[in-house]
Amino acid sequence: MLGTPCVIKLTLYGRTYCHLCDDMIAGLRAMQAGARFELEIIDVDSDAALEARYGEWVPVLVGADGELCHYHLDVAKVNDYLRKIG
Repeated sequence: MLGTPCVIKLTLYGRTYCHLCDDMIAGLRAMQAGARFELEIIDVDSDAALEARYGEWVPVLVGADGELCHYHLDVAKVNDYLRKIG
């Protein structure tokens, strides 16, 4: 019996009115064409604790091991992470 494939989940903390967030989301969506991962997008302004934690650092991309990048998508780092986890 084959095991269930590992589902890699990335979480992006951002804002709806943030052009850097839009750019990172677009880059991650493009990466999803060649790599299998789920992307959860959380609006930091929906929760005071998240807003306090991430503030002006958005967008912040987080994997199971912690932060992968913020402000701009680090494609090489995300690809390395996906290879390591997957």
